[in-house]
Amino acid sequence: MAEIKYTDDNIRTLEGVEHIRRRPGMYIGRLGNGDNSGDGIYVLLKEIVDNSIDEFAMGNGKQIRIDIVENEVTVRDFGRGIPLDSVVKATSTLNTGGKFDDEAFKKSVGLNGVGTKAVNFLSASFYVESFRDGESSWAQYRRGELEDSGRRSGVSEKNGTLVRFTPDTEIFGTFNYRMEYVEAMIKNYSFLNKGLALILNGTAYKSENGLLDLVNENLSEEPRYAPIHLEDTDIEVVMTHGDAYGENIASFVNGQNTRDGGTHLAAFREAIAKTLKEFFKKNYAPEDCRQGIVGAISIKIQEPNFEGQTKTKLGSTYMWEKVMTDKDKKTVKNEDGSLAIDRGPTIRTFVNDFIAKHLNNYLHMHTDIVPVLEEKIKASQKEREEISGIQKKTREKNKRANVYNRKLRDCRYHFNEKVPKDKEAFKEQSSIFITEGDSASGTITKVRNANCQAVFSLRGKPINCYKESRRKVAENEELNLLVSALGVEEDLDNLRYNNIIVATDADDDGMHIRMLVLTFFMKYYPDLIRREHVHILQTPLFRVRNKKETRYCYSIEEKEAAIKALKTGVEITRFKGLGEISSDEFVDFIGEGMRLDPVKLSDEESIEKIMEFYMGTNTIERQRFITGNLKTEKELEDVNF
Repeated sequence: MAEIKYTDDNIRTLEGVEHIRRRPGMYIGRLGNGDNSGDGIYVLLKEIVDNSIDEFAMGNGKQIRIDIVENEVTVRDFGRGIPLDSVVKATSTLNTGGKFDDEAFKKSVGLNGVGTKAVNFLSASFYVESFRDGESSWAQYRRGELEDSGRRSGVSEKNGTLVRFTPDTEIFGTFNYRMEYVEAMIKNYSFLNKGLALILNGTAYKSENGLLDLVNENLSEEPRYAPIHLEDTDIEVVMTHGDAYGENIASFVNGQNTRDGGTHLAAFREAIAKTLKEFFKKNYAPEDCRQGIVGAISIKIQEPNFEGQTKTKLGSTYMWEKVMTDKDKKTVKNEDGSLAIDRGPTIRTFVNDFIAKHLNNYLHMHTDIVPVLEEKIKASQKEREEISGIQKKTREKNKRANVYNRKLRDCRYHFNEKVPKDKEAFKEQSSIFITEGDSASGTITKVRNANCQAVFSLRGKPINCYKESRRKVAENEELNLLVSALGVEEDLDNLRYNNIIVATDADDDGMHIRMLVLTFFMKYYPDLIRREHVHILQTPLFRVRNKKETRYCYSIEEKEAAIKALKTGVEITRFKGLGEISSDEFVDFIGEGMRLDPVKLSDEESIEKIMEFYMGTNTIERQRFITGNLKTEKELEDVNF
C-alpha cells in the first residue's frame, strides 16, 4: 500500500460559508426532501421565525407574516428591526448577533449566533431588509456570498425585519415544503405566544388560551376530565387523562418544540407521579399515574442548552447559569481564581415545586375530578400487575427454552464490546430490524453493521392486537419477546435502539405482517411512533442492469426510467422477497444510503379510528381505499419494453 503523505498542504481552514455548506448536518441536522417534519428545510424556516418570535417575546410586534410560494419563503415581522448598521454583519458573520446580550433577549431560543447565517449560507438566494423609523438597510446574497447591499430613506414601512430565501437545491436536492408540517409549526407558535397573530399564506392563527388550546385541539378521544391548566412565571402546563395507552405530552422551551423532550419533560413526568402519590397518600407506581395522560409543558429559561443545533432536546440542568459580575462589571472570581457562576434553581426543582403546589391546590379545589382520576390510576394498576405477571411467566418460559437467543441477534453496543469511541453518535445509529422468516433475517444478519444493528426474527404473522384482549396479547410469545428486546417493559426511556425498522417482504403477506406489527406499536406503545423511532425499510422492487451498469428501483416509475437510461441489453429482475436479494447486494440497502419511511402519528389523530379502519371489521370504505391504491402483481411485473 502506497504511503499517503501528510503535510502542511493537507491542513485547511474552512471559513463560515464553506464550512456550513460542506457540513450542513452540523447546523441543521438531517437534510431530507421535505417529506419529514424534521427535515432541514423546516429548520431553516424555524430559524427565521424564531427570531421574529423572540422580538414578540420581548414585547415588540404583535403580528408575523409567513408566505411560502413555490419553495420561496418570506417572513415579515413588526419588531424593532435589526440595527441598520449591523444588517450585513448579523446575517453573514458567524457568532455575531444580539442574543448574546441578555438585556436585549432574555429568554431566547437562538443563542449561538449561527441560525440566520446558516439559512443564508444554505439558500440559493437570501434577501434581508430591516426597517427602522423611516429608514431601511438591505442585503442580497447568493449561496451565502454578498451580491449587493444598501440603505434607503423615506420608507413608509412599519418597523421590523423582512427575510426572503429559497433553500438551495445544490444542498437539499429536489424538495418541497409540505404545508401540513408548516401549519403544525405555526399553530404551535400561536399556542405558545398568546396574543400573537401568525398569518400563513393569508390564514391567521392566534391563540388566547395558550397550551390549553393546543391540548383541546389535539384531543382525539373524549378525556376523562376537563384539562387542568396551570400557569405561573416562566412555566405553563396542561394535563388530562384518556383511555389510550402510553403518554402523549408535548414539551417546549422558550417557544421551541422539544419533540425529543429533555430535562423539563423528565421533571414534569416525575412531578405528576410524585404529586398524585402524595395527594392520594398511596404508593401508586409512576407509570400508573401517567398511563393515558395527555398534556403539554412549556418553560422559559435563560441561555438554554439544547442537545444539537436543531434544538429538539433540552440538556440544561439549571434555570440559568451566568458568570457573575459586580457593579463595576468586573468579573467576580472564586477564591481559587475560577469564574464565579450565578446558578438559579435546577429545572427539576423548579418544575417539581410548581406542580407540587399548583396541582395539589387544583385537586383540593376541584373535588369532582379526584374520584375520576383515582379510578383511572387504579384501573391502570390492576391491568399492569395482571399483564406484568403474565409477561414474566412467558419470558421465563422462553428463556428456559432458549427461544430468546434464537430470535434476537443483538449488536455489540449492548454487549459492551469494542465499539467506536463516539458513543453518542453510535447511540443515534443503533437500530433493530424486525423481519420475518429465516431467509430474510439471515440475509440481514450476514451484512448488517454488527456494531449498531440488531435483528429480531418473527415467526409467521403476529397476533392482531386490535381484535384481541390485552391478556391474550400479553401471552403472545412473539410480541412478548419483542418488548423484551426493545427494553420498554417498564419505561420508554429505556428503549435500547434509536431506530425500530420493520423490514418485511413487498408482497401481500409482508404487508399484512407490517400492519400487524404497527398495530401493536400504535395501540400499546404509540409514543415510539410519536417520537419518530419507528420506520419502514424500503427495499428495491426491481434490479435493472446491462453489462456496464446496475440500477435498483423502488417503484415502477424508477424502473421505467432505468430501462430508458440503460437502453440496450437490459435485464430486469423483480424481487418478491428480502431473501431473494443476495447478501452482496443487500449490504447497500441497509448501509448509509438506507431508505427509511418514518411511521407518523400526529397528536390530533385518533389511534382508535385508524386501527378500526385498517384492522377492524371489513367495510365498504376500506374496500374502496384498497382498490383505489392497489397495484396488482401484473402491474409490478409488466416491464414495458
